[in-house]
Amino acid sequence: MIENNETIDEFLAQHAADVEEAVRKAAATEIMPRFRQLAAHEVDQKNGPHDLVTDADRLAEQYLTETLGALLPGSVVVGEEAVHANPASYDAIRGDAPVWIVDPVDGTRQFVHGDDGFCTLVALVRHGVLLASWTYAPAREQLATAVRGKGAFLDGERLHAGTPDPGRDLRVATSHPDYTTDEQKQALLALWTEGVRPRACGSAGLEYLAVARGELDATAFSWEAAWDHAAGILLVEEAGGAHLTRTGEPFRITGGNALPFTAARDAATARRVAGLLSAEI
Repeated sequence: MIENNETIDEFLAQHAADVEEAVRKAAATEIMPRFRQLAAHEVDQKNGPHDLVTDADRLAEQYLTETLGALLPGSVVVGEEAVHANPASYDAIRGDAPVWIVDPVDGTRQFVHGDDGFCTLVALVRHGVLLASWTYAPAREQLATAVRGKGAFLDGERLHAGTPDPGRDLRVATSHPDYTTDEQKQALLALWTEGVRPRACGSAGLEYLAVARGELDATAFSWEAAWDHAAGILLVEEAGGAHLTRTGEPFRITGGNALPFTAARDAATARRVAGLLSAEI
């Protein structure tokens, strides 16, 4: 059993490559063979027509659950599909054990429609602290990684989010209207203002990667499911970015956040977007 963050650091130093291999293998064996090859019986709805799950999601998560749990004895896995089956399993994020947070196919809707904008997300967390993350877009052959205090990288190249160009409209990816409450819609409407250019988001993991690369200035998301945000939040942090809820507090992976929240290329942009989102409070 891992007893403290120092020994987790040692684990990462020794086994980060093994985690990467597990993520790549899950995609190679369970996801990519089904990309643009899905049969009708391999796709189901969870909570409605916009909330899809496929055999690729289930089988990739099963593989990662078994492999990551074996790599780090005493750890637990919180995966999107397992939580759907047993919502109480989500509580492990707030426990004492190291937690692997897994989204086997982030952007399932894109995956189902044959779009390459999907990825596999894995993050290692303990006591609510994000320690390491892996964002793998197999159809684009891109792997982004981050370790707390050691930077963010895309295919071995260090990521620097930078700052938005002065005088240019902020590019902000926002929650799709299908996934927002009336109150959240009102908050997000504040982004339709001079100096901001919002658009509906795709895969959350890939939007975070775009922020970390400096290709997108900020996100504005209205939900807090850890598997969608854990990997990307750390990636943005380690690339020099920042994140804030609409009440001006950093986003907590353990939940209880004032929504919507933002992750941005720098602290000033995060404050600007969070300020707009908080206008109705």
